[in-house]
This record gives sequence, C-alpha cells and structure tokens, in this order.
Amino acid sequence: MYEDLKKVIEGSSRIVFFGGAGVSTESGVPDFRSENGLYKSVSEYGMPPEEIISLSFFRKNPDIFYKYYKENLMYPDAKPNEAHFALARLEAAGKLNAVVTQNVDGLHQMAGSKNVIQVHGSALRNYCMDCGALYSDEYILAPAVCSGHIPLCEKCNGTVRPDVVLYEESLDSDVISAATGAIAKADTLIVGGTSLVVYPAAGFLNYFRGANLVVINKSETAYDSRARIVINDSIGKVLGSVVD
Repeated sequence: MYEDLKKVIEGSSRIVFFGGAGVSTESGVPDFRSENGLYKSVSEYGMPPEEIISLSFFRKNPDIFYKYYKENLMYPDAKPNEAHFALARLEAAGKLNAVVTQNVDGLHQMAGSKNVIQVHGSALRNYCMDCGALYSDEYILAPAVCSGHIPLCEKCNGTVRPDVVLYEESLDSDVISAATGAIAKADTLIVGGTSLVVYPAAGFLNYFRGANLVVINKSETAYDSRARIVINDSIGKVLGSVVD
C-alpha cells in the first residue's frame, strides 16, 4: 500500500489533504473526543466535552469554559510531527494545493505549509468580544490578564474569546467555500487522522470528483469503501515514508 500511495502522489499535481485530530495527537495534542478525553470531561465536569465547548455554555459559564479550554485545547509547546513536515514538503514541491484541517493548533503553518484552511478556526487567534482587539494564545494563558480563568481585554476590559468555532456555531461561509472549492479541484484527496464523523466538515468529501481518494487512519471510516487506497496506520509514519 505504501508503494501504491507513492505512485499516486508522483502522478498527481493537485493534491489536497483533509485532516483531523489524529494528525495532531502524534504531536502530543490529545483528542478530546477520545475515551480518555471524554472520561476526564465527564468525571471532572459532569458533562461531555461537546457541551462544555458549546456557545451556550460559554455564555453561561465562561470561567468553567476557559478552565477546560486551556487544559484541553491549548498546547503551546506542541511541535509539528512528520505528517506536518511531509505535507509542507509536498506543497513546496508543487504537488499539494491545500491543507484542509479540522484542527485549531496551527501546527501545519508551523511546519511550513502556506495554504492552510482551518475550518474550525485557530486557537492562536483571539479577540475581544466588545472592541475587537486581537490577542495571541500567549495572552489567553497569562494569569495576570485573567479574572479567574477568563481573559480580559487590556483596552476595554471586555471578555476575550478564541477565534474557534464552538458547538452551536456555524462554520464561516468563506472558509466553507475555500475548503470545498479546493477539494472539488483536486485530482487526489488524502484524508488522514480523522474518523469522518464530525459534520458539516466531513461532508466536504462529497465535493471530491478526482481519481484518487486515499484514507489514512488507525481505525475504519465510513468512507473506506469509496477509497482507492486505505491504510490503517499512523499518519506521520505513512506520509513520512512516502514523501521524499
């Protein structure tokens, strides 16, 4: 399968990569939907993570939201792994047109990828909900600027929120257009590190009309039967092996 994937990559000129949490877990960023993440959420907070990082919960319980968010969705010391670097090399070689990612950690950009479409936003971007002032992830983590766990704007004392898509919020229409447009133009779509159960993002795959759908994931996905190549292994190991 590795050789088959290498041949597909060599014969492609408009590759798009669509990735999920499994790409970042190899950098030490836990998937909060995993058994450990879910167990920790329910045992410590009495509710699943999807409820804690919802818009309604954020509005009603911002202090608890931020405590969970900082502990489970912010990993400032995480570094790109071989999957991130392999994709950056593909882009530099003119093979990869875009990375479409469900992750908010910015590791693709850190590895050198330029055209990264973050469908769920970025934990590295934050803004004041009152005056719109922009802040870094370091600011969010600084205890001195927080009331409890809530980061406050240094200009107007408003609440600073992450520029990420919370549950109950819609994806940005421009981001949707960019992601589906890139996938529709691809001759090869490599899907990696995602079980393809999070919608509407997983539905982006329906826009693909190219010849080669490749799925790389440790577990089975609903799209395996449609794929030309399915590899159940580490995304970093696979891409690091086939991308020179």
